[in-house]
Amino acid sequence: MEGDSQLELYEAVAARLKEAHTKVRELQVPEGVRMALSRKLLVVTAAAKHDLADAAARLDRLMKDLDEGRFPEGD
Repeated sequence: MEGDSQLELYEAVAARLKEAHTKVRELQVPEGVRMALSRKLLVVTAAAKHDLADAAARLDRLMKDLDEGRFPEGD
Protein backbone atom coordinates (compact mmCIF):
# COMPACT_ATOMS: atom_id res chain seq x y z
CA MET A 1 0.00 0.00 0.00
CA GLU A 2 2.82 2.40 0.83
CA GLY A 3 4.22 1.90 -2.66
CA ASP A 4 0.93 3.07 -4.14
CA SER A 5 0.98 6.32 -2.17
CA GLN A 6 4.63 6.86 -3.13
CA LEU A 7 3.77 6.31 -6.78
CA GLU A 8 0.86 8.77 -6.53
CA LEU A 9 3.14 11.38 -4.96
CA TYR A 10 5.74 10.80 -7.68
CA GLU A 11 3.09 11.25 -10.38
CA ALA A 12 1.79 14.42 -8.70
CA VAL A 13 5.28 15.91 -8.41
CA ALA A 14 6.07 15.01 -12.02
CA ALA A 15 2.88 16.67 -13.24
CA ARG A 16 3.52 19.79 -11.16
CA LEU A 17 7.12 19.97 -12.39
CA LYS A 18 5.86 19.88 -15.95
CA GLU A 19 3.40 22.66 -15.12
CA ALA A 20 6.16 24.68 -13.45
CA HIS A 21 8.48 24.33 -16.45
CA THR A 22 5.70 25.55 -18.73
CA LYS A 23 4.95 28.49 -16.44
CA VAL A 24 8.62 29.51 -16.28
CA ARG A 25 9.01 29.21 -20.04
CA GLU A 26 5.99 31.49 -20.61
CA LEU A 27 6.98 34.20 -18.11
CA GLN A 28 7.82 37.61 -19.51
CA VAL A 29 10.95 38.14 -17.40
CA PRO A 30 14.61 38.90 -18.15
CA GLU A 31 16.68 35.92 -19.24
CA GLY A 32 18.71 35.97 -16.00
CA VAL A 33 15.53 35.54 -13.95
CA ARG A 34 14.36 32.72 -16.21
CA MET A 35 17.73 30.98 -15.78
CA ALA A 36 17.55 31.34 -11.98
CA LEU A 37 14.06 29.83 -12.00
CA SER A 38 15.24 27.00 -14.26
CA ARG A 39 18.04 26.26 -11.79
CA LYS A 40 15.49 26.09 -8.98
CA LEU A 41 13.47 23.60 -11.01
CA LEU A 42 16.59 21.50 -11.57
CA VAL A 43 17.21 21.47 -7.81
CA VAL A 44 13.65 20.27 -7.20
CA THR A 45 14.06 17.59 -9.87
CA ALA A 46 17.31 16.39 -8.29
CA ALA A 47 15.73 16.41 -4.82
CA ALA A 48 12.89 14.23 -6.11
CA LYS A 49 15.38 11.45 -6.76
CA HIS A 50 16.35 11.30 -3.08
CA ASP A 51 13.50 12.76 -1.03
CA LEU A 52 10.18 13.00 -2.81
CA ALA A 53 8.36 14.68 0.09
CA ASP A 54 11.03 17.38 0.32
CA ALA A 55 10.88 17.92 -3.43
CA ALA A 56 7.10 18.29 -3.25
CA ALA A 57 7.45 20.90 -0.49
CA ARG A 58 10.12 22.81 -2.45
CA LEU A 59 7.94 22.73 -5.53
CA ASP A 60 4.95 24.04 -3.55
CA ARG A 61 7.05 26.99 -2.32
CA LEU A 62 8.36 27.71 -5.82
CA MET A 63 4.89 27.61 -7.36
CA LYS A 64 3.54 29.90 -4.63
CA ASP A 65 6.36 32.36 -5.34
CA LEU A 66 5.58 32.24 -9.06
CA ASP A 67 1.86 32.74 -8.47
CA GLU A 68 2.56 35.73 -6.21
CA GLY A 69 5.06 37.27 -8.65
CA ARG A 70 8.12 36.75 -6.43
CA PHE A 71 11.06 35.98 -8.68
CA PRO A 72 14.76 35.48 -7.85
CA GLU A 73 17.31 38.06 -8.91
CA GLY A 74 18.79 37.45 -12.34
CA ASP A 75 22.55 37.16 -12.88
